Amino acid sequence: MTVEAQILTALEAVRDPELDEPVTTLGFVASCTVSAGGDAQVRLRLPTYFCAPNFAFLMVADAYDAVSAVVGVRHAEVILEDHFAADAINAGVAARSGFVQSFDGLAVAELDELRADFVRKAVLAGTDRVCRPLLAAGASTDDLAEMTLGDVPSTDDLDRLRSRRVELGLPSDDGSPLLVDTVTGEGIGAEALPLHLRRARLTQVNTEANGSICGGMLRHRYGTQVQGELEEVR
Repeated sequence: MTVEAQILTALEAVRDPELDEPVTTLGFVASCTVSAGGDAQVRLRLPTYFCAPNFAFLMVADAYDAVSAVVGVRHAEVILEDHFAADAINAGVAARSGFVQSFDGLAVAELDELRADFVRKAVLAGTDRVCRPLLAAGASTDDLAEMTLGDVPSTDDLDRLRSRRVELGLPSDDGSPLLVDTVTGEGIGAEALPLHLRRARLTQVNTEANGSICGGMLRHRYGTQVQGELEEVR
């Protein structure tokens, strides 16, 4: 596998924090090049010029970390293009300055809690994706309240849900409750379960809608289809 291919594979772990999807799948990777000496440059693009700078900073910083960790990369450069805060973000990430220092006088806190909030939303959305097929197959809400992760048939959605729960330090082994509070990690009882499932469903619908809107804006802005863009970059 070429170094370029390894970088693109590494970037699959970098997610849009709001959409919980890889930047590669979303079409946010505009280009990836590596010199003979191992100098790697990745260019990122977003759906609009005014995408939230905190979201953008997270993606650029995560991409920098992912690219830097690839064997064969001597120096990594990640450049955000066509964004109103690109200069501050690119300079801050390159200098490893953090969000507050990069936006001196404008930002009051680093982005750890924001990231955690979005992972909590990803857990809720993932809960909906795992539970809806179970309900469609005949499981009752009482059944769900008693189920553990090990009781659920293995799927990509279940693996993804486990992964997001691990990120938050929530119970994620086979014996853990299928339904847990995204803050405390405690199981959701039968009484509270209907409301929890409605929240999960609304979160997933909102995520899907935002993803569709972002995809449409990206295609309109750059005149390209998101699907297949990764193959074009390769």
